[in-house]
Amino acid sequence: MDELVRCKIGKEIREGSVSFLEIRNISKSYGSQIVLSDINATIEKGEFLCILGPSGCGKTTLLRIIAGLETADSGRVFIGGKDCTFMPPSKRNFGIVFQSYALFPNMTVLENILFGLKQQKGMNSDERKNKAYEMLNLVDLNEHCHKYPRQLSGGQQQRTAIARAIALSPSYLLLDEPLSALDAKVRARLRTEIRALQRKIGITTIMVTHDQEEALTMADRIIVMNNAVVEQIADPHTIYNNPASRFVADFIGTMNFYSEGDVMRGIRPEKIKIVSQVESHDLKALVREIEFKGAFTRIHSLLPEKNAEIFIDLPSDYVDSMKLQHNMPLFLKMPDEHIL
Repeated sequence: MDELVRCKIGKEIREGSVSFLEIRNISKSYGSQIVLSDINATIEKGEFLCILGPSGCGKTTLLRIIAGLETADSGRVFIGGKDCTFMPPSKRNFGIVFQSYALFPNMTVLENILFGLKQQKGMNSDERKNKAYEMLNLVDLNEHCHKYPRQLSGGQQQRTAIARAIALSPSYLLLDEPLSALDAKVRARLRTEIRALQRKIGITTIMVTHDQEEALTMADRIIVMNNAVVEQIADPHTIYNNPASRFVADFIGTMNFYSEGDVMRGIRPEKIKIVSQVESHDLKALVREIEFKGAFTRIHSLLPEKNAEIFIDLPSDYVDSMKLQHNMPLFLKMPDEHIL
């Protein structure tokens, strides 16, 4: 990553006020393999933050360090302004949901939620039950309270795990790839449900994911990681429209890259305009493939002069009216305001 970008990220963190959770200069290696290299980030109270990146980039290790399940080689973790770097997980007051949900198979939904509450001092049996039913109602699982995990769908298991995690009223919630085991339709629905639940209870939430769509649709801010470093920290719109590096531009969504002299340019497929030959245009392309994606169609085209492939996304109805054919010429307008 560009050193100027890294310095800017660090400067923004240092100049900010005290955040709910702060990660300062965290580094971690396993033998000769560097997993995290000088990571700095802040999480505000009530924020939904996603740690996004490809497999092996260090995101899960960072989450485990935040939880106290692993210790960094160097750096500090502050929670509420207090140095918690060496504080054990049991003292950090967080809830966590793993990819596997880790439900007790021999306990019902209700018993899974009650399990943690039974360790809570100062609560009698009735108070614990009332709290458990409150959580069941929150995640819409009242009618399934006496079922065992094996009798639940993947989405219901996931909601049970979340209810169990938040029943103890933790200060923050950690989610480690919580939707990766579910099919696409269930994932899409649960993204909305989790986000709505997080807003309702206002709990600070940190979620690890490799799924860019999850991060873009759920997060207030995203930490994009690659090869043990932070590439960019920003809200989803900024990440998508103003990526800080070529990696971010290429990893989040689809980005076209083409050269103009010594300059590499980038533009999103949906920002390109197709114009007639007589109009002012920037590039000439040839149709190679037409990929129907439902509401929109992706045109795969080739820039012969640059030997580069360009994707163009247009409404499917409009593409149908164009009567495109293989090797048909296209005249492309690249709006200056959308070029990176």
